[in-house]
Amino acid sequence: MATKEDFYKLLNVDRNASDAEIKKSYRSMAMKFHPDRNADNPEAAEVKFKQIKEAYEVLSDPKKRSAYDQFGHAGVDQSMGGRPGGEGFSDIFGDVFGDIFGGGGRQRSNVQRGSDLRYNLELSLEEAVAGTETKIRIPVLVSCGECKGSGAKKGSSPVICTTCHGHGQVRMQQGFFSVQQACPTCHGTGKQIKDPCGVCHGQGRVQENKTLSAKIPAGVDTGDRIRLAGEGEAGERGGPSGDLYIEIRVKEHAIFTRDGANLYCEVPISFSTACLGDGIQVPTLDGEVKLTIPPETQTGKSFRLRGKGVKQVRGGAVGDLLCKVRIETPVQLTKEQKALIEKLNESLSSGGKQHSPQEHTWIDGVKNFFDKLTG
Repeated sequence: MATKEDFYKLLNVDRNASDAEIKKSYRSMAMKFHPDRNADNPEAAEVKFKQIKEAYEVLSDPKKRSAYDQFGHAGVDQSMGGRPGGEGFSDIFGDVFGDIFGGGGRQRSNVQRGSDLRYNLELSLEEAVAGTETKIRIPVLVSCGECKGSGAKKGSSPVICTTCHGHGQVRMQQGFFSVQQACPTCHGTGKQIKDPCGVCHGQGRVQENKTLSAKIPAGVDTGDRIRLAGEGEAGERGGPSGDLYIEIRVKEHAIFTRDGANLYCEVPISFSTACLGDGIQVPTLDGEVKLTIPPETQTGKSFRLRGKGVKQVRGGAVGDLLCKVRIETPVQLTKEQKALIEKLNESLSSGGKQHSPQEHTWIDGVKNFFDKLTG
């Protein structure tokens, strides 16, 4: 019988190497001697691959490693516990990559967390700014009360799956490769329900409509989400429930628009108010307040009312309300009113003063533009 090569040399590690170092080297060596990466001599590569596998099985097990360190190969030859002829490349491949792709031959947990749910909640601007409490009704999967989520008839319990023998996974071999997937019989649980519950028909969950009370904090805005822990779908086989996320959407307002902590609105004012100035009442979310319009106010001028905006849900100072004035042109004028305006216009034109500064600035700008073109 040929002498076996030292396991530490096979994995290219020192005798005092840590478990992490051994595992890292094992992966590296396994990739190096992958038969598909050694197309010129795949048979020799597979032999080397199996030797690396054997070395790793010993050195990764504290008891086997201790026996190997004391007695060499003689201390572990009877403790390998492998199948006749050793394990194939497919088993090695699963050990190397199993923990990366989720499996590695280990049984999946019998319980699974339930799915998270989302509920779209539409609020008025007033509700979003002030906060509110509302009732929401959602269809949701809940744990079956009859079987307590097990799926089995009351007084019975699930049994070990006869297809995967409780592992939850089955392996399909194709040459050097194997594909590991959830057992089609038990769907990865490792157990079968021979006598299903009459209420949930073996599913462990039933659907019902649930009414919840949701407290919406003051200052929320479109896109904000509120998490209600444990109010999502019940987990499978008695697993924990998921969460419910309430997603906020604030409806458009007839007067105000919002940008963060600030509110904006347009305020129409009369021609005479713009010329002579006056005090007007403007709306806020707290009620009406007086806004003083100074004489000779131009359209588009904004006035800031401090502290009349929004206190955001994430904290910070209360925002402001910015009122942008828009001068309304009189309509449906009588002959007398038209005559008065004509008289006013004549007076403004003959006074020698520039009563329309923006108009004159614009005309001067146009004149300079054409002078440059013709200059």
